[in-house]
Amino acid sequence: MPKKRSNFQNQSELLAVRSLLGAIGALPLETSMRFGKSVGVFLARRFPKLQKTATRNLEIAMPELSAGEKEKIVRGTFESLGRHLGFVSHFRKFKHEDIRNLVEVVGRQHFDRAHATGKGVLFFTGHFGSWEVFNLLPPAFGFGMNILVRRIDNPLVENFVDKFRTRFGSITLDKTKSARKMFRVLENGELLGILADLNVQEKEGVFVDFFGIQSSTTTSIAKLALKTGATVLPAFAVWEESKNKYVVYLEPPVEYENTGDNEADVRDLTQKVTRVVEKYVRKYPEQWLWIHKRWNTRPPGEPNLYK
Repeated sequence: MPKKRSNFQNQSELLAVRSLLGAIGALPLETSMRFGKSVGVFLARRFPKLQKTATRNLEIAMPELSAGEKEKIVRGTFESLGRHLGFVSHFRKFKHEDIRNLVEVVGRQHFDRAHATGKGVLFFTGHFGSWEVFNLLPPAFGFGMNILVRRIDNPLVENFVDKFRTRFGSITLDKTKSARKMFRVLENGELLGILADLNVQEKEGVFVDFFGIQSSTTTSIAKLALKTGATVLPAFAVWEESKNKYVVYLEPPVEYENTGDNEADVRDLTQKVTRVVEKYVRKYPEQWLWIHKRWNTRPPGEPNLYK
């Protein structure tokens, strides 16, 4: 059971979030994003445990890197989060044409083909660059969007953040209460977005290979796809410095087969999804959420990797 929160704590946290986003969002967008990077570096100093977790994750995933290379990636992670914060602080100001102009989409043809089938489209992504942009991007092009989220423990902050996410009409679905709704969305031929790169409890996932380490990974994508026949489409929003903008990469659908062996099919598709996530982590290591304990849940008998 989560610890009961006081109204004072909820109100104080809401004030802090509103003040931070309000102060950053009052600046011009480009300035907000540059300032956000500085905020990210500042927060890194304030929360050394997060830096420690990021460094430990890099030791697990990429032990061949030098200490200097790991330090550069850790700093980049916080800068990326700060830049993302600067971008999100402007969500309440954006119009549809702003998103279409500010975000480049590469691989749009993969979505168009998937959508033309009339089946549901199940986007999966990870905590890269500006993952929150997927709340605004499809509606900016005239498509409805459903996003699976974990509700924030503070209901006041959750309500505030949800207004940013649903600015253009997207619908957020609580991951703990929306199993039937997710199936219905896809069966109706709608769009659903799910994050695929976080550690989950053993009962919620399956162990698959991620950087050569068994990693407890959500089975929700595989189960939804196998049940509904939805197209599984990789989508990653990353910052491209050479273009000075976020670029959303849509990849060809992940192929899967319903063989009748559900356990094996779920594991196989979950592994395929995880391989795509790993490809992007390797390509854009400074933009991934290394501060999350991705290998926290271990197979029975294996030691904790974060002691």
